[in-house]
Amino acid sequence: MPRAPQARRKMYVLDTNVLIHDPNALLNFEEHDVIIPMTVLEELDSLKSGKQAVAADCRQAIRNIDKVLGDASPKIIEKGVPIVRAKKAEPLGTLSILMSTGHAGADSLPEHLNDNKIINTLAELQSRYKSRDIILVTKDINMRLKARGFGVEAQDYHNDQLLDDIDLLPKGYHEFPNSFWDKIQKVETVQREAITEHILKREGELTRLHINEFVLDQQGFIGKVVDIDEDRLVLQDLHRQDLLDEEVWGLVPRDIYQAIALHLLLDPEVHLVNLTGSAGSGKTILALAACIEMTVASKMYKRIIATRSTQGLDEDIGFLPGTEAEKMEPWLGAIVDNLEALHEDDENMTASVDYILSKVPLHFKSMNYIRGRSFQHSLIIIDESQNLTPHQIKTIITRAGNGSKVICLGNLAQIDTPYLSGLSSGLTYMTERFKGFRHGGHIHLQGVPRSVLAEYAEANL
Repeated sequence: MPRAPQARRKMYVLDTNVLIHDPNALLNFEEHDVIIPMTVLEELDSLKSGKQAVAADCRQAIRNIDKVLGDASPKIIEKGVPIVRAKKAEPLGTLSILMSTGHAGADSLPEHLNDNKIINTLAELQSRYKSRDIILVTKDINMRLKARGFGVEAQDYHNDQLLDDIDLLPKGYHEFPNSFWDKIQKVETVQREAITEHILKREGELTRLHINEFVLDQQGFIGKVVDIDEDRLVLQDLHRQDLLDEEVWGLVPRDIYQAIALHLLLDPEVHLVNLTGSAGSGKTILALAACIEMTVASKMYKRIIATRSTQGLDEDIGFLPGTEAEKMEPWLGAIVDNLEALHEDDENMTASVDYILSKVPLHFKSMNYIRGRSFQHSLIIIDESQNLTPHQIKTIITRAGNGSKVICLGNLAQIDTPYLSGLSSGLTYMTERFKGFRHGGHIHLQGVPRSVLAEYAEANL
């Protein structure tokens, strides 16, 4: 790609939260110049050795900055070091460190906050390069508002946002009014080993289907896409009543969406399953029942690893007494709650749950201790995964070793992290990226079967 003229090249100033959200962010601005204020380096330095989950991301960001700058002299760094993304590639854009003047003028923001220091530095940069577009990139909405109010252009970091509207996120199934077959002109049906498959030409609405997605219609037909290419797709014919009658560790699905979710969870060929849905839609209990079934009954996997992302976990876990598993128990109470729900009809529910916990190889793990490990023949449940950044979710999924399965559970309406939204969540990013993955599947669960009260609260509060 040829370098853009100097006047057209923009200057992007990165905030600390952008580098934590994506440590590789500085490589994603093509031919434009990337500037990192000294205040941002100081914030990265203060966070790099903490117990927070962000510490590893801070260290990665610092290593990336050091790799680009190399042994460049201070004068070259001030001018801008060319960013080379591959050994043989032409450098695109530059990286420089921006020193703060250290003195605020009468028209500057008070410098008791680091955000204000960065905005003041940008304002000074703007006065120095009046012909250039200088843009602050930050995940902090309030900082963007302050910058604009002070006359500095600011925007969010959009590089890992694959969608413009959360409604465009795949649900994992396509519902057709009346009969699915009404608009199908030609079909070839093949019967083999008690499995019926329909081979269809990929045209019209069928072009929107992806591997391991389902087709539902009002006549009761259910089909699963088991093979796909540019011209055709193969639908496996599934029996609706068989899916609804599937009993897994005493759990029977309450609706067809839970039924197809269980079907994916139990499929040995599907190594990644994302379950999204509102509170009480059954995400955790479905995943837990399927995991116990596959470890205790069928012995397809050796153990279950349960973890979750939650605000405050990294700071608070050290103050809790006991082992890692005991420290994690309050945060993973949802797992135990759902174990109790699976055995609520037993004569002695407490004894049943204690028995299961003693027999099932269920391990509670902190996010901090998952980095760098590899789990073989394991079922990895990631609860509250909507609070993970794309970089964090990549870190966890790459821990899955040979013969392992990852189950991500999340509700995009309940994001607790200050710098994430439904569009920038790692769960959204992963769902969109993996929609064509032959060994992955995603289901958005409908309804709130938890209780009449929960359903009313979800709709009206």
